[in-house]
This record gives sequence, structure tokens and C-alpha cells, in this order.
Amino acid sequence: MLVPSDMIAAQSKMVYQMNKYCADRVQVRKAQIHKQIQEVCRIVQDVLKEVEVQEPRFISSLNDYNGRFEGLEVISPTEFEIIIYLNQMGVLNFVDDGTLPGCAVLKLSDGRKRSMSLWVEFITASGYLSARKIRSRFQTLVAQACDKCAYRDIVKMIADTTEVKLRIRERIIVQITPAFKCAGLWPRSASHWPLPGIPWPHPNIVAEVKTEGFDMLSKECIALQGKNSAMEGDAWVLSFTDAENRLLQGASRRRCLSILKTLRDRHLDLPGNPVTSYHLKTLLLYECEKHPREMEWEENCIADRINGIFLQLISCLQCRRCPHYFLPNMDLFKGKSPGALENAAKQVWRLTRIMLTNVRCLEEL
Repeated sequence: MLVPSDMIAAQSKMVYQMNKYCADRVQVRKAQIHKQIQEVCRIVQDVLKEVEVQEPRFISSLNDYNGRFEGLEVISPTEFEIIIYLNQMGVLNFVDDGTLPGCAVLKLSDGRKRSMSLWVEFITASGYLSARKIRSRFQTLVAQACDKCAYRDIVKMIADTTEVKLRIRERIIVQITPAFKCAGLWPRSASHWPLPGIPWPHPNIVAEVKTEGFDMLSKECIALQGKNSAMEGDAWVLSFTDAENRLLQGASRRRCLSILKTLRDRHLDLPGNPVTSYHLKTLLLYECEKHPREMEWEENCIADRINGIFLQLISCLQCRRCPHYFLPNMDLFKGKSPGALENAAKQVWRLTRIMLTNVRCLEEL
């Protein structure tokens, strides 16, 4: 197929702009975050060391693997989440019957005595391991550890939340979340994935992702707020971070995500936090389904993919609904104010219009 020369020229200009943007903006953002991560992890490791002294069941899993920390998630340049993996889920069964959107419960196996569990005092009368009870105990231990650790002058617990959140040097927020890793399992609520008839991802990668499994986190679930469910305190939030990261390997998908996060931090960090990095990651996964071929993710296509993701985002903001990639019944905009979503839709449209109409837009963005 013959492609008009002016179209090739515009494409190569945009590739140049993208590469320059990555060098000038994306890499600077990454370097700043890397520096923050080193300090954050040093402080949290010290706090968790104190926690372990008081309560050996909470063993820190925050380890450095060649500069990467397992369980660390960057929410924004000043906000991080650290997952602490707990041991021994053995005598508990994973129950996912769809009644709790985005969540599941851990129930004592039939015939097993409560005393056989490492977490005996956190198991309810009905036999459920309570996520809230474990988090409450962990929160108390972390608060005591903050007062004892070497960094007590710069690290403080954030009050008025059931989450375990620290404020470091008054400007960085770190959430520490207890969790269980569920390898070799796949939740029933995500059994529809992958959709039939879509050639992405490759069946080998699907098998790999499902074998790797998912995490169950002890944190507040926005999807359950206001439901007054008796199970709410016992429920664990399903997390697919490792699965999502595996799916985004190959071609320029991760590069695309880095550019989206940079644009978000610079132009869409809005009141009420209506657009998060996770929303963009979710829509990137949907865009991968729409454009399943590797050639559609080469560097000369990145601008088109980013524009496609922003157009998806505008549609979601206007409909006030952003479905989770693996759990589409779960709305990632739940709890966001309509005003914040409406304002965000206008801002994203303004940004998209600039990107669609000005080949040199990234010099300004």
C-alpha cells in the first residue's frame, strides 16, 4: 500500500517529538521517582523491622531486586503503595461468589480447627479471616514502630483512616497494605477473561498470567462502601497488578504507559483526583484488545494509541463509568464526584484536541 509522503513526514515528526518528550520529560519523572523510592523503601524497611520484632507473623517482604522492590506500586510521584505479603493461607479457602464486587473472602477449610491457622485470633465466628481485623492489628504495630524507628522525626502515621498510611517529610504518602498472594488460582469473577474472538493476548501469555494468579489485599473497598454488608470488614480486595504488568510487556506498551503517566501528572492532576495512573493503565489494556497486532504498538503508532486512550477516557468520564479490566462489573469511578469527572472530561478533551491538531504539541506539554 502506498502511503502519501506528507503523511510519512508527519509521522516521522511525531516519532521525533515522542522520543524527545521521553528524553526531556518522561525520563526526568522516572529519575525523580526512583530517588523518592530509594528513600521511601529505606524508611519503610526500618519501620517494618520494628514491626517484625513486636510481631513475627508480619515479616517484611519489601526486598530490593537489582533496584526493583517487590510489592511497590507508584500511585503518583508523591504517593506510593507497598504490599506486604503474609505467610500461610493453607487452611483457608478462597471464596469468590460475586456478591462482593472486586472482593472475595478467605474461609476456614471444612473440618479445619481455627487453632490450625497462623492467624487464629483474626478468624470470625463464621470462620472468615477478617481483612479489617488483620489491618487494625497491623496499624497498631506500625504506629508503635514509627515512634521507635530511626526515622521517627520525619515519618508520621496518618490518622482518621483504617488504612495503614505514613506521611514522610510532610510531602510523601505511603500506604502499607497486608496481602496474600494467590498463585495458581484465578477468580470466578474474572473467568470471562480473555474475551473469545479477540487475538490479544496470546494464549501462552494468558496461561502464564492465570498461573501467576493475583493478590488479595487488606484495604478499604470503594465498591462496597455504603452497602453495609456484614461481609465488608472480612472481605479482601482483588488485585491484578502482576497480571497487568505482564500483559503490557512487548513492543512500546510500557513506553506508552510512561508517556500517559507523565501527561497525567503534568496536566490532569485535578481536584478530587478523578484521573489516576490506574485509570490510564486500565484503558491502555482495553486499547491493546482493540489493536492486538504488535505492529500497531511500534513507535510510529504511539501517538495514535495515546489519542485513542484519551478518547476512551473522555467517553468514560462523560458516562461516569470506567470498568475494571479484569472485573468489568467494578466501576473504577465509584466514589468520584460528578463535578470532578465533568471537569476532568473538559481537561482531557482540551489536551486531546491539542495532540490531534498540533504535530509539535509535545514541546509545550
